[in-house]
Amino acid sequence: MNVDLYDFELPEELIAQTPLLDRTASRLLTLNKETGEVAHHHFPHILNVLEPGDTLILNDTRVLPARLFGTKEDTGAKAEVLLLKNVEGDKWEALVKPGKKLRDGAVIVFSDELKAVINEVGEMGARTLTFEYNGIFQEILDRLGEMPLPPYIKETLDDRERYQTVYAKHEGSAAAPTAGLHFTDELLDQIRAKGVNIGFITLHVGLGTFRPMSVDVVEDHVMHEEYYSLSQETADLINETKARGNKVFAVGTTSCRTLETVGSKFEDGVLQESSGWTSIFIYPGYTFKVIDGMLTNFHLPKSTLVMLVSALAGRENIMHAYAEAIKERYRFFSFGDAMLIY
Repeated sequence: MNVDLYDFELPEELIAQTPLLDRTASRLLTLNKETGEVAHHHFPHILNVLEPGDTLILNDTRVLPARLFGTKEDTGAKAEVLLLKNVEGDKWEALVKPGKKLRDGAVIVFSDELKAVINEVGEMGARTLTFEYNGIFQEILDRLGEMPLPPYIKETLDDRERYQTVYAKHEGSAAAPTAGLHFTDELLDQIRAKGVNIGFITLHVGLGTFRPMSVDVVEDHVMHEEYYSLSQETADLINETKARGNKVFAVGTTSCRTLETVGSKFEDGVLQESSGWTSIFIYPGYTFKVIDGMLTNFHLPKSTLVMLVSALAGRENIMHAYAEAIKERYRFFSFGDAMLIY
């Protein structure tokens, strides 16, 4: 299957550069995955689609202020580090700039209290580095680090909490699970009041978020690994929802990938507590084991995420929905509008 099947023309002005003041003010395109029917709403309309007894699963990962700026100790040349994941202790996997000049043994100084030594060069240009510091690492990172906004966002983010979901809890992500950015505490309370269950998983978003596909054939792509965790409480919630015939909705592709990873481990369909590393790649032809629907933002052309939603709703339905979104001037990507596939 050719990657070009998932390409489309997107006017640059539709790429949202800043978040809306009101999280729930974004628009919501609804897509019936069986009929392909598309309708246009605003985000609170999600209340009209979810039914009592349904379950909404959200990713409660929290984004690290993972972008650090420093200088190379021996030359004073500028250097940039983007933390991707904690390997162990003070050792991290990261992307660095300029890559050619930051090899094994190079030392990057960020401040009087923080420096890093590059230990090894990994896959896809990543580096493993070890931090040396005086004080508490997380507090230093909070002071010196910047939010790792995607490269297509050129505007400065005034409030770093707008790149966090209101329910963000477990730090470890290099990017936000952006489908969840549309929720407020008030809307979540309204969803619960309707009788819809809300459960949480954790998946720390990693390297693949920053890497375009470099192959021509979909099946040749190899996904990166990301750490996930699903509690027994959430597993029970999903099992009960399925048993009574209600629907499970994943909020975002990260929640979807976590649930489907866990679902593939239990052949009887009854989920149990699970954690580990996932590199699951979902594209058309995949049979979903857990989710029935998904809330998601609008994704990059030819991305694994467009392929994932196409697996759920069908490529033709997704391409039609995207064409409608472009025609109606929806806002795209991380700070953009949302689509609910049901």
